[in-house]
Amino acid sequence: MTTGTPAAGPDDFFVCDFFAASPKHDLASLEHPLFSLATRPDRRILNYTHNDVAVTVTPSVKGRATIFDADILIFCISQLMAALNAGRVVSRQLTLTAHDLLLATGRETSGDAYRRLKEAFERLAGTRITTNIVTGEREITTGFGLIERWEIVRKTRAGRMVSVSVTLSEWIYRAVMARSVLTLNRGYFELRKPLERRLYALARKHCGQQASWRVSVEVLLKKSGSASPRRVFRAMLRDIMARDSLPEYQFREEPGDIIAVTRRDIVVDEVAGLALAPETLDEARRLAPGADVYALEAEWRRFAARRPPKKADAAFLGWLRKKAM
Repeated sequence: MTTGTPAAGPDDFFVCDFFAASPKHDLASLEHPLFSLATRPDRRILNYTHNDVAVTVTPSVKGRATIFDADILIFCISQLMAALNAGRVVSRQLTLTAHDLLLATGRETSGDAYRRLKEAFERLAGTRITTNIVTGEREITTGFGLIERWEIVRKTRAGRMVSVSVTLSEWIYRAVMARSVLTLNRGYFELRKPLERRLYALARKHCGQQASWRVSVEVLLKKSGSASPRRVFRAMLRDIMARDSLPEYQFREEPGDIIAVTRRDIVVDEVAGLALAPETLDEARRLAPGADVYALEAEWRRFAARRPPKKADAAFLGWLRKKAM
């Protein structure tokens, strides 16, 4: 927990009452495929490893939590961050209005929408994750549900939920308290295809405020969490690139089965010579364990843009070694 950050006791609760809070998601969920992209109940166990990160996601009989179910976490994280920024006391237990959650995440407020919301709570509570992902500067191999518990606090006479109490997992709450979150574009909630949402999440995490991010189709498939064969995944990817509908970021193919992700508001040609190889970022993780290498890369780019080096990879690693001394 961050020193000086207001937090409530274990028996207190936080009321979600910030109107139009900026949508935010935790870094781990953006980077790693914790949520299913399937549109039908996904009861497969996901085993994912990348670099030093290992994740096992085990569904309940209701299926794995989906990328649309994650909207509930985004809403809760957004409310907590708005409260922290306002100096309010927060808690792992939140009380929220279902109608506000539906509106904030771009959903209908029909009776069927409330039924689907209840099913989403069930999948989030039932999905179990075992991982060594660092949250709040602590690396602990642990198992947990995405939410610890939930309950309908108040119903209408027709049985429709009005007020809901949600207790976040310690893992998610620790990420919020450490401010390990990123702001999402509100256009994210307008993306109706699961893969579109996942691609935006990866772009937001890995490209972020940089001009560009390059990744192989093979690695992108792995990090997306898609269960499709590579040829099918590539076809879906090309379809999404042709529509060019993702907010903030643009995807395009490059030779060598590489996908280049660029910020729409930056002219990439000016800094194209500063692109780093994936192997360079792997070495950066070794040199700076626990650090966000993409944040370091962004910092180095601002430094290197003054006098662009001839060999970007060597220059970046040299800069990082000096910084670590």
